[in-house]
Amino acid sequence: MLTKQEKEKIIDDFETHPSDTGSPEVQIAILTKRINDLTEHLKTHRKDHASRRGLLKMVGTRSALLKYVSKKDVKRYQGIISRLGLRK
Repeated sequence: MLTKQEKEKIIDDFETHPSDTGSPEVQIAILTKRINDLTEHLKTHRKDHASRRGLLKMVGTRSALLKYVSKKDVKRYQGIISRLGLRK
């Protein structure tokens, strides 16, 4: 689970301006952290299908946000991808 301190650190790292909490960069970074944590959970709890469904929904949301950013500004998209280590 994402603690308040971890979430604040992610927001500080990815904010586009002070007091920014809702930009696509921040949302994508938070979703990526949650996806990685849930992936680790599912490695040990293979039959947890409810959490697997939540994981798939989060992946879809992150994909939609990435698609939005790529259409608006390709350089921002490339920056997000490289900072988060997505798209190997």
